[in-house]
Amino acid sequence: MKQPLGVILAGGQARRMGGGDKGLLTLGGIPILQRVIDRLQPQVADLALNANGEAARFEQFGLPVIPDSIAGFAGPLAGVLAGLDWAAQQGAEQIVTAAADTPFFPCDLVPQLLLAAERAETTIALAATPHATRGCMRHPTFGLWPVALRDDLRKALENGLRKVVIWTETHQATEAIFPDTPFDPFFNVNTPEDLALAESMIVREA
Repeated sequence: MKQPLGVILAGGQARRMGGGDKGLLTLGGIPILQRVIDRLQPQVADLALNANGEAARFEQFGLPVIPDSIAGFAGPLAGVLAGLDWAAQQGAEQIVTAAADTPFFPCDLVPQLLLAAERAETTIALAATPHATRGCMRHPTFGLWPVALRDDLRKALENGLRKVVIWTETHQATEAIFPDTPFDPFFNVNTPEDLALAESMIVREA
């Protein structure tokens, strides 16, 4: 099977950050989005950015920008669908998604998702971390998705589905569980306070 393509999800509205693009905020002097690119690009065959609005604002990153095809900010599944449609045009079989506001995700994200899917004999694998009462907590913006299910996903979105867990459960999604020490690798920057915390996490990661 071919190496997956990568899609960075940046289609959200960033309400808690006051609007705008969280990925364009700087962290340690580097745009958060660039940090995400640097982690994901070595793990995939090619990379695109899912974002809505004027694509030129991302020109500095040199990635193709693919907007949602479902109107009205339909959530992360709309970004997944946009990525699957782009991947289909490239002749790819799978994509791996990552969120544009999550700068510390694992550098072995893709191989671990592929391994989890293979072991479970399923086509969708989502990143997860340990959870005290639930066993694990899924991080559904970080997942392995098959191009073969894009029309099924399109139909679900057109019928009003928005919750990732509902659609993924219908296709027996599995988890790739990552350690949450020294901190949660899927910590994302939602607020100005989160951005300040992320600055301290850069030091801890180093």
